[in-house]
Amino acid sequence: MQNEKINPEGAHVTLLTVWGALLMSQFLFLVIVFFAKPELFKFDFTKPLLGENAIIVIALAAVSLADLVISIVIRKKFVERAVTEQNIGLVQTGMIVGCALAEAISLFGLLLAFVFEYQYFFLFSILGIIGILLHFPKRGDIHAASYKA
Repeated sequence: MQNEKINPEGAHVTLLTVWGALLMSQFLFLVIVFFAKPELFKFDFTKPLLGENAIIVIALAAVSLADLVISIVIRKKFVERAVTEQNIGLVQTGMIVGCALAEAISLFGLLLAFVFEYQYFFLFSILGIIGILLHFPKRGDIHAASYKA
């Protein structure tokens, strides 16, 4: 991509649109579970936090936390490289890759909800939403990658 052809403000609007769609998808996952398995929304807090499949829940929780950290690190690396190479496309790539990794966390929650009927699946959705929020596109990153100092 040639930066002369990419309008930084247009790129920011595009990133905001993509980011908003990815954030909305997080909430749609909850709607899907609500209509497919409404019994999971009848919270019984007497059940153990880890459910009947504690090993699987712990493994997916560990992978989810690692996934969140990795998504932040990868996005940061892409932004640094974008500034160095003066390439707005790398800022876009970094945000999309970071959001995709954060969205995987919510997908782990869906897996737990549908396959294992895990009542606390929504904790994974909350973590996924937090991950998406952390990847909010910053105008400063785009401008730093589009103008040489």
